[in-house]
Amino acid sequence: MTDRDDEFDATDDDLAERLADVDDDLAEQRAAALRSGLEDYDLEDEDLDLLELADEGEEGIRYLPALPVIAIVGRPNVGKSALVNRILGRREAVVEDTPGVTRDRVSYKGEWLDRRFTLVDTGGWEPDARGIDASVAAQAEVAIDLSDVVLFVVDATVGATATDEHVVRLLRKTKKPVFLVANKVDDARQEPEAAALWNLGLGEPYPVSALHGRGVADLLDEVFKVLPQVSAVAKEEFGGPRRVAILGRPNVGKSSLLNKAAREERVVVNDLAGTTRDPVDEQIELGGKVWRFVDTAGIRRRVHLQQGADFYASLRTQAALEKAEVAVVLLDVSQPISEQDVRIIDLVLESGRALVLAYNKWDLLDDDRRRYLEREIEQDLHHVAWAPRVNISAKTGRHLEKLVPALETALESWDTRIPTGKFNAFLTELVQAHPHPLRGGKQPRILFGTQASTRPPTFVLFTTGFLDPGYRRFIQRRLREIYGFVGTPIVLNMRVRERRQRP
Repeated sequence: MTDRDDEFDATDDDLAERLADVDDDLAEQRAAALRSGLEDYDLEDEDLDLLELADEGEEGIRYLPALPVIAIVGRPNVGKSALVNRILGRREAVVEDTPGVTRDRVSYKGEWLDRRFTLVDTGGWEPDARGIDASVAAQAEVAIDLSDVVLFVVDATVGATATDEHVVRLLRKTKKPVFLVANKVDDARQEPEAAALWNLGLGEPYPVSALHGRGVADLLDEVFKVLPQVSAVAKEEFGGPRRVAILGRPNVGKSSLLNKAAREERVVVNDLAGTTRDPVDEQIELGGKVWRFVDTAGIRRRVHLQQGADFYASLRTQAALEKAEVAVVLLDVSQPISEQDVRIIDLVLESGRALVLAYNKWDLLDDDRRRYLEREIEQDLHHVAWAPRVNISAKTGRHLEKLVPALETALESWDTRIPTGKFNAFLTELVQAHPHPLRGGKQPRILFGTQASTRPPTFVLFTTGFLDPGYRRFIQRRLREIYGFVGTPIVLNMRVRERRQRP
């Protein structure tokens, strides 16, 4: 907790009792009155969509449709980021002549002819990565898995390379639409160079100039003929067994945990760090329920500093996390909590997945190390104090059954929704007891709040000004105190709106 949080840390033990006494019908009436007050403010189309959908569907909420996803893939320095900027109509992605500027997948929101979509810029396939077949395959599979349509960009002035041909063999197998984009065709005289790419076997190449915009509109017209209205991958409907990703740095015991839970040697376990490369799915019965566990490759260093197989293993680990519902992060209690451990936990928070912390090798812990461990947890993991904690031994199976109630609690919180009336009653009581402090002579007000979605619980506040980060953390803490939300991150978004000018 920072010093700036102290001013928002006043306690109010009666808040929960007062909220419990609020009549549901009265709370809904108050929320409706606050909602009508927003008509005096300038609202965007997305605001109106959110307010309309928040009052519909089961229990007063219906999800916004998932935007279709277009992934742009290709070798380094073929112009992928320049094409991203041209499609978006604004300079978002970093563009340099140096190959490999883009390392991680980056998502952007775009719009074309009144249709919204998500555009994903990816890192280039390194032609000199070790084990090129495996490396290219890993990156291609990630791009394909997380998109509805793939734009494969080739430099028409260079022509098809060996790396391009490796990727093409993978793209031919996918059932998703793939468009071959011949970039750097700046005028009609260069179009024969694009025509030569027919030899790749992906169909008609689309000649474009990302730098000048030539041919991009024609390409998008064709893309949107096959792009679905609602993504089949961005908001995957989770069905069947709940999906659990096992994460942690190398050699922390992830594969041992999976083997012990599965009661068989499902994956290779070795003292050599980094034995697991690809995510391994296994359906497991634990605690009388069926789960789908995913053992992932250990994340060694920052992804953009990794090379070869490590780099692509990390990409596939992130893809596995995005398909999971809850993540179990293993921490080796025999070693100090490291920056890697904290970064892996932050990766889960960024993905919005539920979180359980499993402290492994607990049977090796002595009293001295226990004291240091508690201090490390308090210092390094205070930002996830809300995550369930389970002390286990993956090697012996000790206390493995305690994972089940922790997973169930985290998933229940991940699915929790607060009705709009109760949420606004909570905000009203909170602000009355602890108003936002004056900043520069002004005091921002919260006009209205709604829970936009679950998985994770995501709240939107309409305000008259920017709320201090400390005050937003204060709201999140009080939400946890009153409604629980054990094991799930809480997303709190703001929409600052100004009062409409009277004519």
